[in-house]
Order: sequence, then structure tokens, then C-alpha cells
Amino acid sequence: MHVSRALRAWSLAALCLVIVGGISADAASTAPALGRHRPIIIRHIREGAVSSENWSGYAVTGATGSVQDVSGSWTVPSVTCNSVTEYSSFWVGIDGFNSNTVEQIGVDADCHSGSPAYYAWFEFYPHPFVTINHFTVQPGDVITAQVHYDTQARQFTVSIHNGTQSFSASTKVNRAERSSAEWIAEAPSGPGGAVPLANFGTVSSSSDTAAVNGATLPIGAFAANNIYEITMVDRSGNAKAVPSGLAGDKSSFSVQWVSAGP
Repeated sequence: MHVSRALRAWSLAALCLVIVGGISADAASTAPALGRHRPIIIRHIREGAVSSENWSGYAVTGATGSVQDVSGSWTVPSVTCNSVTEYSSFWVGIDGFNSNTVEQIGVDADCHSGSPAYYAWFEFYPHPFVTINHFTVQPGDVITAQVHYDTQARQFTVSIHNGTQSFSASTKVNRAERSSAEWIAEAPSGPGGAVPLANFGTVSSSSDTAAVNGATLPIGAFAANNIYEITMVDRSGNAKAVPSGLAGDKSSFSVQWVSAGP
């Protein structure tokens, strides 16, 4: 039976539980289809080095059902806009590296017809992503975000914090494999694939940890064959966004913008 996008989005929003920050129950609104945050599009993978058309950053993998939590912090970058529309997204999530769902929350720093736009969102892909109303995002803000799976309730909770602002939403996700955790800068996807990547300069991420098989560790503390460093490339294989190596604390890195693509 066909279910309209509006009805599916309404059903998802009805499951959202706003638990902190004084945000009203109408805090979430459906966002346009353009710029959805989808699973990784891998072009090449070899010994932990991945080239992707839409992701840059890091992923940690585990057995199906092993990933319970991912969290991290980053500083919202300032985008440089020209006269066109471009997008850049920054998020933490579970799934999507080697599975067909993504449970994720983060912020966008976009250029809408040449004007900067900053906002927070969450998405339980393949459901449409949802913007978070009344949650102010500005360049220089330090964002902390988390995705957690409750094994007893069998549901995911996504949460995000920015100073005194907080938002959380929960729902159950069918067919979620819980087999990867990610810390990502993304070129969102439209009908034709990844859209042009907004010039965000450099984004810095820190305190990046995941809980896999009951152990909470920073990215670099996992087994080497479970850690993937992801470089975003265009359709010709040229770099669009490049991650740094992990810092000495094993939980911090940066991603540098190189080009818009395609």
C-alpha cells in the first residue's frame, strides 16, 4: 500500500519525544526532500581507506547488533557562499556504512541562493529528515550529539546540545543492523546523487566515542581493521573533503573542504 511522504513524516514526528531544553512538542517539522542524508556511496575501499561520493570522516564497524551508542562534538564552521545553492552536513550516527538505514542527528551549514543558512536536524533514514525548530545554530557554536540504542525498549534516541539548548527524539527502526558508528561531514543527496558541497573550510570534531559490544572507546582505540578513514571525492575521483589523521587522544580529527564537486 502506498503511503504518502507527508503521512510518513507525520507518523515519525508523532513518535518524537522532546525530553529536555523546554522545546515544545511541535519542535520538529518535515524538511524538503532535497539534501537527504543517506547511507555512504563508496567508490573505493582498501585497508581502512575509503573514498566516497558523499561522506568524509570516520566510521567504526562491528558485528550486526553490536553498536549501541555513538557521540561526538564539533564546532559549527562558517560557510563561504557565492550565488549558488550548496549544502554541507555534520553529524554522528549509527548504521549506513554497511547497511541500508541510518539513525543520525546533526547540523547543516548551507548556502541557499548565496546566503548562509544554519540549522539542526535528525533523520531515521529512509524516512525523510526533519529540521528542529527553535534550536539556534550559528558558526562557532560547539555542538554535542549522540545516538543511543536502548536494548530493552528496542528504540533509538537521538539528542543534540548547543549551550543551553537541547533536543531529543526517539523511535523504533525496522531492519536497523547496528553494525557501524560514524562521525561525518556529508554532501547530502538529491535525486541525481550528492549535491554540491558548500565551502565550510575546516570542521573540527572531538570527544568522538562509540559503544560496541558493551565497551565505550574513542575511535582510535578500536581494532585497526574496524576503523575506516573516509575521503569524499567527486565523480572523477578528485578530493572534495579530506579528513585528518586522528589526534593523540584517538577521539579528535578535522575535515577540510577542497571542492564543491560534483
